[in-house]
Amino acid sequence: MIKAIRYLPLCLMLLLLFGCATLPENIDRPPSKAFINTEDTAIGTAIAKQTVKHPEKSGFLLLEDGLDAFVGRAVLARFAQRSIDVQYYLYHDDLVGRLFTNLLVKAADRGVRVRLLVDDMDLDGRDLSLAVLDAHANIEVRIFNPFSRNLNRVTQFITRFGSVTRRMHNKSFTVDNQATILGGRNIGNEYFEADPDLAFGDLDVMGIGPVPQKVSDSFDLYWNNELTYPAGVLRGEAPKPEEIEQHHIQLQNFIAEQADSIYVKALEKSTLAQKIKNNQTVFRWGQAHVVYDLPEKVQEDFDQTQLHLSSQLNTYLNNLERELTIFSPYFVPGKAGTQLLTGLAQKGARVRILTNSLSSNDVGIVHAGYAKYRKALLRGGVELYEMNKQLSSQQRKDKRGVGGSSKASLHAKSFVLDRQQLFIGSLNLDPRSLLQNTEIGVIIDQPEIAGKMADWFDQGIESVAFRLELIENSNGSESIRWHGMVDETPTTFDVDPYTGFWQRLGIGCMSLLPIESQL
Repeated sequence: MIKAIRYLPLCLMLLLLFGCATLPENIDRPPSKAFINTEDTAIGTAIAKQTVKHPEKSGFLLLEDGLDAFVGRAVLARFAQRSIDVQYYLYHDDLVGRLFTNLLVKAADRGVRVRLLVDDMDLDGRDLSLAVLDAHANIEVRIFNPFSRNLNRVTQFITRFGSVTRRMHNKSFTVDNQATILGGRNIGNEYFEADPDLAFGDLDVMGIGPVPQKVSDSFDLYWNNELTYPAGVLRGEAPKPEEIEQHHIQLQNFIAEQADSIYVKALEKSTLAQKIKNNQTVFRWGQAHVVYDLPEKVQEDFDQTQLHLSSQLNTYLNNLERELTIFSPYFVPGKAGTQLLTGLAQKGARVRILTNSLSSNDVGIVHAGYAKYRKALLRGGVELYEMNKQLSSQQRKDKRGVGGSSKASLHAKSFVLDRQQLFIGSLNLDPRSLLQNTEIGVIIDQPEIAGKMADWFDQGIESVAFRLELIENSNGSESIRWHGMVDETPTTFDVDPYTGFWQRLGIGCMSLLPIESQL
């Protein structure tokens, strides 16, 4: 006690020091909204013949392949005439990030209005480059829920806990308010197959018809929210002309160097690129409902469910009759989610879940949150599958996967309801997505696409994932077995596959921590 009193002044001084994180006054934030009456744009004209045949329905094109996902964005950007609205959680300064930035700059050079809204999680040390981009006459860059620039970020995770720990996880790309892309991909190499050593199994969908306007409504809410700061306001000073010129030259030199690169050549030969070239692109049509969290969610208590995307999904789950198939990389159902899923199974619905295994999960503590619900889920009739892949310690540290088209880490966020409807978006089924962060997605009433995804699960799951089985031991205790293919041989594990004792012990210890709401 005496020692504690002796160090009290030091503790108070550190608290005062660490509490000095401040943000500039956010008043220079002119409001703007998505353009309307854009049917006469190149994209609007191109899709008019299709939309008129499907009144009040939206057309969808799955972007399952990383190359196709980038090509889809590139094609839309190159045909943009009035606007590009971009909203992402992560925006890396890597090959894909720079190619993507170049698409935006080229469009802006043609007179297209570009609004770029990025969460601040990935932007440490990049204020100058963002300010340079913002300096373009036709580009505005805004940052959501920013960290203070006068205190290091690690400290702010403590002093501003509950504020900067809640992020904008939304992902959308909308052009001329006529076409949009939603899904699980951030902007970075690992999401678009730009490096053979980096790969996430992911899923996006391109939408035309009424859907883009609904996505634009969501974008405008975030763009004009008080938590969104213009890049120039955060930096505090405009970039110098020589800084702008230097960044411009560096970007153009980089793009020129990539002209004959393996990745750019692969983009030119992607399946979608060839279909577009041969006029073979086919959209599937159906009713759709865009769902999203309101930006105020990150400021309010968790019980303000009227702000939550999840409250909009309840109706669909409550109407489920036969089958629910879930793809979720980070899956922490909690007690309520476990009760919901097992309840559906006990009513006769088949509930199947694919998530990451301990060996493929790039966030070990999330797996700790999930693992403690496995037995209850299996006991309640839920079918569990975990990715049959392995990340090295360094790859896990770098949040990286391995193996080109053979994805090491699941990143797609989707689920299929009764093979009639499907959800695709940014939402993980964990407390962080459901309660802490903001998300967006679309529910599509389209049996052909929904059935295709469910059929893939039927036919391909055993080749990419372990099936979990709950075993009752002779002493009455329960344990889990993992069944899967190893080197094309059926194999059973009685512990988490491809893991060591200390790794499993660490996960077990983490599962005891009272931090589930942060996972």
